[in-house]
Amino acid sequence: MTLPEAFIEDIKAYLPASELAPFIQALTDSEPTTSLRYNRAKCAERSGLPIGWNPDDGVYLDERPNFTLDPLLHAGCYYVQEASSQFVTHVLRSLVKEPVTALDLCAAPGGKSTAMLSVLPEGSQLVSNEIDRRRARILSENITKWGYPNVSVTCNAPADFRKLSHQFDLILADVPCSGEGMFRKDEGAVSDWSPQKVNACVALQREILDTIWPTLKPGGIMVYSTCTFNVHEDEEMLAYICEELGAEALEIPTDDAWHIHPPIVGQRPCYRFMPHFTEGEGLFMAAVRKRENNAEPNTSRKTDNKRKGSGKTLGKDDRSKPAIDLKKAAPTLLSQLDCEASLELTAEGTLRAIPTGHKVLHDALVSQGLYLLQSGIEMGTIKGRDIVPAHALALSIVRRENAFPTVEVDLNTALNYLRHEAITLDASAPTGYVIVTYRGHALGFVKNLGNRSNNLYPQEWRIRFV
Repeated sequence: MTLPEAFIEDIKAYLPASELAPFIQALTDSEPTTSLRYNRAKCAERSGLPIGWNPDDGVYLDERPNFTLDPLLHAGCYYVQEASSQFVTHVLRSLVKEPVTALDLCAAPGGKSTAMLSVLPEGSQLVSNEIDRRRARILSENITKWGYPNVSVTCNAPADFRKLSHQFDLILADVPCSGEGMFRKDEGAVSDWSPQKVNACVALQREILDTIWPTLKPGGIMVYSTCTFNVHEDEEMLAYICEELGAEALEIPTDDAWHIHPPIVGQRPCYRFMPHFTEGEGLFMAAVRKRENNAEPNTSRKTDNKRKGSGKTLGKDDRSKPAIDLKKAAPTLLSQLDCEASLELTAEGTLRAIPTGHKVLHDALVSQGLYLLQSGIEMGTIKGRDIVPAHALALSIVRRENAFPTVEVDLNTALNYLRHEAITLDASAPTGYVIVTYRGHALGFVKNLGNRSNNLYPQEWRIRFV
């Protein structure tokens, strides 16, 4: 791999001369690491070398297996996440001690959102947002697999959140960037890089920060991160947040053994993961606190309303009425959960259980017309007089253990199920809606008819190519 000359010249102006050659060599001649993060709510098993800043859940692997062929990935037992990105777990553990209302603004594909769900104090709630519709669907899939109930997945532009003034205690802004930290993993990132792209990213990052800043409460915390190396998107953007938006940068305790690189310009605390220094890919992360007397920047921009409205629930003016009595069905449905919740039916016909602790935030998102892909626990859809259970219910960590019968299957049957192929269950398996499990972990529903079973695994998630 040949690095762009303009990239080298730019970093050369800031990186100590003694580090330039090792930095370039690490980018061009060394191999990326493989790491993952376990879902403690589902999986007690651990295998691998612990990651220093996330030793409880994160591990390095000696080699990269074919994760697609491991049913435990699809069950949400772990998430394949680069080690540097897992630093967010340490940041949040260090700074957040009480339940918070949080926003992950640029969340796809879901690594940092699932990390937030795992480490934020009990009682916290999360909005996980992605502006791009295709990537938002991937985000929704990964959030579903993780199985936590206190989260809404939205597909909106930052400006769409503008009316939620001072709504959030915590915002994670893992902003779009020039992607220099991906050079070692993706040669396409090298060919796509240019000084013009860096400038465009800087402008976009400032726009995003200006727009979303008013939604952060005074005294609230923003975690800013990129996967790039240049100071323009990193230290200079941190300076912009502090000097122009009104924030103070926060110190995060670290261990020298982690080899996290200090800032390469300025003195504000920030945390760089650079391949010649740290075992991981490129990452920049900083945490700031919004000053109590903060004056908001001007955010009078037009809001894109094209995506609004999918949070709508059925009301008295809707002509299409469900074929079942939801009031009578609600106690049975909610008895399938180990949490207090209320039931609602969306205009698209999806039954959602909104946990009591998440309802105020959920209702605020709906009232502002934000585009909700999912919220709370998706329970099922109404088909005639039947309720077909949702895949999310099978994978939820608050589903009651005895809510549905389960059938354990072997690896080959599990993979056939994940390919959305027909599978045959043992003759002793009960008929009706059954949860297929592998090594004790739920994979999803089938409707067992006795002589055959209908595979209810989401077709768009099926394993296609390996």
